[in-house]
Amino acid sequence: MSKNNVYIETYGCQMNFADTELVMGILKNKGYEITKEIEDANVILLNTCSVRDNAEQRIHGRLGNIKKYKDDNPETVIGILGCMAERLRSDLIENKKMVDLVVGPDEYRRLPEFIDGAFGGEKGIGVKLSRTETYEDIAPYREDKLAAWISVMRGCDKFCTYCIVPYTRGRERSRSLDSIAGEVRHLAERNFREVTLLGQNVNSYEDNGKDFADLLEACALAAPAMRIRFTTSHPQDLSDKLLETIARYDNICNYIHLPVQSGSNRVLEAMNRTYTREHYLNIIDKARKLIPGISFSTDIIAGFPSETYEDHLMTLDIMRKVRYDGAFMFKYSPREGTKAYNMKDDVPEDEKLKRLNEIIDLQQTISYEINQELIGKQETVLVEGFSKKSDKFFSGRTDTNKVAVFEAKEGISIGDYVKITITKATSATLFGKIEE
Repeated sequence: MSKNNVYIETYGCQMNFADTELVMGILKNKGYEITKEIEDANVILLNTCSVRDNAEQRIHGRLGNIKKYKDDNPETVIGILGCMAERLRSDLIENKKMVDLVVGPDEYRRLPEFIDGAFGGEKGIGVKLSRTETYEDIAPYREDKLAAWISVMRGCDKFCTYCIVPYTRGRERSRSLDSIAGEVRHLAERNFREVTLLGQNVNSYEDNGKDFADLLEACALAAPAMRIRFTTSHPQDLSDKLLETIARYDNICNYIHLPVQSGSNRVLEAMNRTYTREHYLNIIDKARKLIPGISFSTDIIAGFPSETYEDHLMTLDIMRKVRYDGAFMFKYSPREGTKAYNMKDDVPEDEKLKRLNEIIDLQQTISYEINQELIGKQETVLVEGFSKKSDKFFSGRTDTNKVAVFEAKEGISIGDYVKITITKATSATLFGKIEE
């Protein structure tokens, strides 16, 4: 086995998956081979997430499973990349003696150097945060030929009191508009069908006076036949100009992920979210007037410190007013290093779970009702692959980011756009038939 075989597992958000493609690009340029089989590798890397405690617990558990590869071959290099690296570097290196290197999101250029050093018995630590690193000049290695993620900016300046991201990914900095539009154009030439522009808060994007709406327009024009998506938006910075840009271009998807976190102004202030529920609902109203049929998804936290049941009812109320198509819903867990960590975590666990379940039940009801309204209507779906349950059915997503399942037919291939008529729906999935 070559010492250059690298296996990477990725945990967490789309930003991490985009970073893994970046890391693979860096390593491929230095002669490393990427393998999908952990047994074939003697460099094993875990690209990690620190946003929630259970994500970190999964990594600790996985390290225990991976130990056997180190036992069988002591030369194996094991590394932790990403957000956990910066946060837990001393614990990972000193206490988990099997970890040879920890490399944070801004030091991936040095990864080949750290791996080489680890083969010589050195421990590699690279966790400095940068004010300038965007990896603009590095081409990610993409195996998927259908959909791509592009990090348009890194870091975050918002400092929500519950969030670890500004401490693990650093402050905001944006890639140049021309480099991103050029990458989108290149992906279109390679027959990619969809691209998602990524940022912790894409609405803060800025390049020499150009904002995120300008970037979105440039990407839409660079690849008119490619679907353009983006995530994540912060309500404080979502502009009318951005909504007008989405409305103007058919290839920009009519879908916005807009985290609300809570429906209570008092809790939003405690979270340092920098907007009110009134401001948030105003955005929703404007978007629906400008972009008929637009869909929204969101993030919601149940049981934030000091949240009363009345605050919780206001969250349920904003869910009823907005009627999200989908939501990521979590109960609050303290993250060491955040401001909220020093707040009294005073909502009992059983009460957090009760509130979370009420949020989940309401969202499932709303999603089901919205999807029932689509029965009999036509949707354009990008064919992404076969259904998880049967190769007789294709699966894909609509413009509004809904999963759709439909019968596979001759002459239709992965990567095609097809029109289907919706015949039935659950809260999570649309089922349809291809229009003849």
